[in-house]
Amino acid sequence: MRNIKSVDIKRIYDTNFLQIIRKIVLCYNPSTDKENAMEKKVSVIGAGMVGGTCAQRLAEKELCDVVLVDIIDGLPEGKALDLAEAAPVEKHDAHITGSSKGYAATAGSDIIIITSGVPRKPGMSRDDLLAINSKIMKDVVSKVAKESPNAILIIVANPLDAMCHVAFETSGFPKNRVMGMAGALDSARFRYFIAEELKVSVENTNAFVLGGHGDTMVPLPRYSTVAGVPITELMPKERIDALCERTAKGGGEIVSLLKTGSAFFATASGAVQMAEAILKDKKLIVPCATYLEGEYGINNLFVGVPVKLGKNGVEEVMQIKLTPEEDAALKKSAAAVQELVDAMKKLG
Repeated sequence: MRNIKSVDIKRIYDTNFLQIIRKIVLCYNPSTDKENAMEKKVSVIGAGMVGGTCAQRLAEKELCDVVLVDIIDGLPEGKALDLAEAAPVEKHDAHITGSSKGYAATAGSDIIIITSGVPRKPGMSRDDLLAINSKIMKDVVSKVAKESPNAILIIVANPLDAMCHVAFETSGFPKNRVMGMAGALDSARFRYFIAEELKVSVENTNAFVLGGHGDTMVPLPRYSTVAGVPITELMPKERIDALCERTAKGGGEIVSLLKTGSAFFATASGAVQMAEAILKDKKLIVPCATYLEGEYGINNLFVGVPVKLGKNGVEEVMQIKLTPEEDAALKKSAAAVQELVDAMKKLG
């Protein structure tokens, strides 16, 4: 019997390994890309800092295939390619595509996250911002709704609450399939400030912020906890009031530090948290802007309240007991939203 040397064993191993690899490669047919795609698809409209970060978070969590859309030639394609090239390092197989040539690529989306709009610039009035962004929102929603008539819309563009009304009316979708990302972000900010103040993990914190997305938002300390303990038992009122005020002005604080631009990391995280809850049918309780019809004594208005998010979108509005002071603050916030909606309607 021939003496088999180690070099022969290595040759046999290498040959068998190469045969296995060859079979795998031959079995792969690029034409089956559609079959290999993920079950879910999310389109992100607007490839700016918020939109690009949404696409990144969705892909890296491997939640869905992602389509990134923008009107700027090459921008969504470039960002999509850059994110796709990071996939081997980040270890995900989400398909990421970009389009600046229309909305056909978004067809059949399960969720559409809309971030498109312009930020308020120096010298720009509130009415100017409303007029410009409502026009953008109408255009975007009319096109994505046509391509994906069964999609759920998550609105991120500002003024958030007013833009939800535009999306709702333009799409003709039922109220459970149109919502705004505000409370998820505001509550995350409040949670971080609580954790920072008490020197605890953010994972131990829970917080609720209700109302419109702006200075009139309503943080609820009674329902905000650390490891189940209300923060009203863990810090003095003056510190709680300071954290509430900082939360309400959280976006402005970041704008003042950045000098140009606004928050985008946490904003994208809030939108993706909502998308994940819907895609996974998690029944997650999270505050978001939803259309109220009598809940909390508010009618025909998008206002931030706690809801249950699942595969059908907003599956339930969670009605929690408010003190007279909290109720008055929520009504004041709703009145500010109504004022924005009325002003927008006057602008046509």
